[in-house]
Amino acid sequence: MTLVKSTRIQSIDILRGLVMIIMALDHVRDYTNTGYLFLDPTNMDTTTPSLFFTRWITHFCAPVFVFLAGTSAFLYGSKKTSKKALSKFLFTRGLWLVFTELTIVNFAWTFDINLSLHIFQVIWAIGACMILLAGLIYLPKKALLVLGLIILFGHNLLDGITMQGNESLSILWYFIHQQNFVVFNGGQTLMFVAYPILPWLGIMILGYCFGYFYKKDFNVAIRKKWLLILGFGSIALFIVLRYINVYGDLVPWIVQKDSTYTFLSFMNTTKYPPSLLYTLMTLGPSMLFLYSIESVKNAITHVLVVIGRVPFFYYIIHLYVIHLVGLIGLTILGEDWRELIMTPSRFMSGYLANKGFDLWVTYVVWILVVVILYPFCNMFMKYKANNKDKWWLSYL
Repeated sequence: MTLVKSTRIQSIDILRGLVMIIMALDHVRDYTNTGYLFLDPTNMDTTTPSLFFTRWITHFCAPVFVFLAGTSAFLYGSKKTSKKALSKFLFTRGLWLVFTELTIVNFAWTFDINLSLHIFQVIWAIGACMILLAGLIYLPKKALLVLGLIILFGHNLLDGITMQGNESLSILWYFIHQQNFVVFNGGQTLMFVAYPILPWLGIMILGYCFGYFYKKDFNVAIRKKWLLILGFGSIALFIVLRYINVYGDLVPWIVQKDSTYTFLSFMNTTKYPPSLLYTLMTLGPSMLFLYSIESVKNAITHVLVVIGRVPFFYYIIHLYVIHLVGLIGLTILGEDWRELIMTPSRFMSGYLANKGFDLWVTYVVWILVVVILYPFCNMFMKYKANNKDKWWLSYL
């Protein structure tokens, strides 16, 4: 098995491909497992260890995806003759991603032709952060690094600031740092800000700075040394801060009914917005993965590279495939498939909260979805590699 020749860095594509595959597991669970979109698999009162792990392992996806988006921006800019060209690309691609989130992606999640449920998730966050990064790249490198660290380590100081309602100031705060639903028009329109951008901006900035380690001709030994330092350092800091249980996460861990559930509580960090501990917990092991995979090439890494080189394409089509599978699954259960046409009224009804399949079905469907998507990703990867003169492909 051989890949199309590319100047891309394979280890980064492998990591990106891995998290994209894991991400599909969470979305398949949303559309197949009992509870569908309405059950919280991290609720200590209702979850099981297997369900918790199914959700927990997918926590790695968003931070790695956003972090590597920053890294890719740096590497893309290193090929340009000026920061102005990079800034223009980041700004325009950011606008495109925000538009895509509110149209193509929102429709994939809801299948509601009226788009009356506006969901701001990871694509929106990446797009908004790219727009901001378009201006921030003009800062000196050290200043940019310090800014990213300040946001990462300091944003949890804002956890105590909460707002309610749909006033302009409240909505602005939701977009900055507080996950929340907003109801408009008497419940006819819903807005769900799932990814407030401030913490994600810090992660993208640090990912941009991280790209320095992957500059052409950068000393591999030095890079691998720093990957170990950052990896083990992040994990150690996570363990210490989480054990102290004072700062770094919106929800402290508590002793549960047994040691297993106490451990689950310890690992149950906050994603919305991503806390300092959540970020350390996920990016630390990712650094170690990059260290270990640097020179590995085999059939498995080939598959991961293919998906990792077309992440946006994969993301879009996997949502449509999984949602269609969900409609079929509801029909098999003898339910009305239209319950997964997520209008605001259906979303608020919670009718599907006790419907669905066992978790093993989720895993089977997940594997089948990835197998189905792979050849399409492979074809699109080759098309992109053979048509580098088409500027619009850099937006997909």
